Amino acid sequence: MKKTQSVVLSSLMASVLCLPVSSYAAGYKVVSVSNGGSIKGEVTFAGSEADAKKHDKVYTSIKDEAVCGKGPRTIQYVKVNGSALNDVVVYLLKVKEGKAWIESEKNTTLDQKGCEFMPFFSIMANKGELTATNSDAVAHNIHTYEMIGRAKKTTINISQPNQNSEVTKEIKLKRGVSMKVECDQHDFMHGFVFVAKNPYYAVVAKDGTYQIEDIPAGKYKVKAWHGYLKDPKKQILTVEAGQTESVNFVYKNKKK
Repeated sequence: MKKTQSVVLSSLMASVLCLPVSSYAAGYKVVSVSNGGSIKGEVTFAGSEADAKKHDKVYTSIKDEAVCGKGPRTIQYVKVNGSALNDVVVYLLKVKEGKAWIESEKNTTLDQKGCEFMPFFSIMANKGELTATNSDAVAHNIHTYEMIGRAKKTTINISQPNQNSEVTKEIKLKRGVSMKVECDQHDFMHGFVFVAKNPYYAVVAKDGTYQIEDIPAGKYKVKAWHGYLKDPKKQILTVEAGQTESVNFVYKNKKK
């Protein structure tokens, strides 16, 4: 009896090992999308742009002054164009399969130049690569955190003491969809990275509009993300084949 059970278990294990990865491992699957629907809308800001600015004092050593500058630095955490809020991503949650990724958006590069992260806001795919470059003649220490609600979990913590140094790391977020970027050498350096779990997302345009296309027909949860402001509640809607649905989001002047 024991021998029979052993043979059966061995056969089952062998079968599992021979299965394609997509059949037993959670992940996004690229498939052909025919007559897909779309979601479009606007993201607006119901608050004062001035109130949404954060002012940090810059305390640097004499060595850093030539690169980082003197005095206070204003960090524009919230960028508003009229009533439109910028640096926002609208995305679909937990999509299992659909269109292919945009190859140029899978990875991202952050340059530390003039004691700033450039760009301040960027996007990449989960399990993509983040490259950090130090263009300054001063030391930096890039420190990125997975943002999980109000909690933060370190994803990268690397010293870059030399100018033109470059490091590349694969990013794997389990719970969050974004990272806060800081420099442990200069507490006035900040940035944000949106980390997409599937290719159904859109960066909001300067006028506040966005559109997500080639969505397989079905029911979806739609959410907006901003690195600094508290995000509105997710919305649930049904996308019909070949049809366009509208979803708008309104942000208030509330920090996360």
